[in-house]
Amino acid sequence: MAKTYDGIDQTLSEWMLDQPVFFVSTAPLSQEGSLNCSPKGNRDEFAVLDERTVAFLDQTGSGVETIAHLRENGRIVVMFCAFAGPPRIVRLHGKGRVVLADDAEFDEFADRFPGGAGIGVRSVIVVAVRRVSDSCGYGVPLMAFEGHRPTMDQWSTRKGRDGIRQYWADKNATSIDGISGIDSRAGR
Repeated sequence: MAKTYDGIDQTLSEWMLDQPVFFVSTAPLSQEGSLNCSPKGNRDEFAVLDERTVAFLDQTGSGVETIAHLRENGRIVVMFCAFAGPPRIVRLHGKGRVVLADDAEFDEFADRFPGGAGIGVRSVIVVAVRRVSDSCGYGVPLMAFEGHRPTMDQWSTRKGRDGIRQYWADKNATSIDGISGIDSRAGR
């Protein structure tokens, strides 16, 4: 059933890009810290950069766990599962790094996504993949995909760039466990 791969080939890349949602999990170093698992809508917001590197656009959110955990220790797993078609789960384990919107290389990475980075994108998460595996996915339910919600884009547009930056300062400075997130004053 379970299988590991040497890297991400064209077939696997296309399958992942076709999935409308993926999940990202990270954890702090502290055993008392809170693990995080975040669903991510895939509106062309995931990219395979090469057979061992992937990236995704990180939208502004009420928490900053992924950024904080990656800055602390880099551990990440990205998971895709088929909710339609043949059952399948794919996991990408690796070391992630955060490229914030104010970082010099942000535009270079944002240009790798068909729609670029919208106003609500606070970072690009780049993952150096060390393990690629899949499993059966027999326990994943079949579900119909109706479409992506427009709410994030609408909210970001209403806030504007200055409002988004203020939101980062108010809500994204630290994780729920107090780990450093985004210092919006310095753009870091």
